Amino acid sequence: MSITAERKAELIQEYKTSENDRGSAQIQIAILTERIRNITDHLRTMKKDFASRRGLLVLVGKRTRLLKYLQQNDRAEYLRLIESLGLRR
Repeated sequence: MSITAERKAELIQEYKTSENDRGSAQIQIAILTERIRNITDHLRTMKKDFASRRGLLVLVGKRTRLLKYLQQNDRAEYLRLIESLGLRR
């Protein structure tokens, strides 16, 4: 259900804003999106896993807050990010 270190490094490389960037909003949103997709796939098979379902809702809320922050501060980057991640907004 969690993402591998290699996949996380790929996401950091793809969405970093500067050379030493490790935790910008863009990277956090990309990592959360990957985790959300993994948990969603898990829940499709394990329908009664309510603990994971609650964790999924927490992650979705965190991603929503980060997206709202990015939308308010850098609208162009927000639009680029949701397009590249395939999010509906």
